[in-house]
Amino acid sequence: MMSRMFPDGSGPAADPAGSHFERRIRSFQPRRSRVTAGQGDALRRLWPVWGLDVDGQRVLDLDEMFGGLPVVLEIGFGMGEATARMAADDPGTGILAVDVHTPGQGNLLSLAERAGLTNVRVANGDAIILLREMVPSASLDGLRIYFPDPWPKKRHHKRRLIQREFLTLAAGALKPGAVLHCATDWEPYAEQMLAELTAHPAFENTAPGGGYAPRPAYRPLTRFEGQGLEKGHVVHDLLFRRAEGPLAE
Repeated sequence: MMSRMFPDGSGPAADPAGSHFERRIRSFQPRRSRVTAGQGDALRRLWPVWGLDVDGQRVLDLDEMFGGLPVVLEIGFGMGEATARMAADDPGTGILAVDVHTPGQGNLLSLAERAGLTNVRVANGDAIILLREMVPSASLDGLRIYFPDPWPKKRHHKRRLIQREFLTLAAGALKPGAVLHCATDWEPYAEQMLAELTAHPAFENTAPGGGYAPRPAYRPLTRFEGQGLEKGHVVHDLLFRRAEGPLAE
């Protein structure tokens, strides 16, 4: 569908990394929902300007991409409403937002254009390949992972993103002192996140006394989150700082 929609390569590729990298266990499920006319129009017009495919074939120049702004990576942005609000509220920070959901990519581009935002870039593909192959070491000023797939069935827990191997990869891309901010409304996953982050030597909990942190003002309350709260869900925020010093082997 994606190749037919963007036959000249003017939009996101269906499988940008192709066969260049091993087929590991994926922590996400590509969602090929129907793209609306407005989303498709935004993708065709704006992808060549603000979009990039995660092909793993080059290292990004984040200074050039964002005009020297500090850069935060957001993994998984849904339909992009919260991302656009955070970008509008903090124009002095660049947001590199990566997802595999084509309608969401188009919606975020449309929102950015309507709001006149220049500090958002939209990446299409696997965040692991982006971090491992394309983001320079110690270049990110923050990493945001809001409401990742909890993979609730026990046999699927290995697909959860927040695990030691991923945290080591993330730590290598973060500047010392940069904050990794996670949020989830799935209690067992929150407990796993807290345990994994607490045990990792590259991260320090910013919450006084350890544990979960209050939702910071810069993270908007999303529609999805509001629906969960109405159902009695408890949302946990975790804010961990990249420790000073070199990453332990």
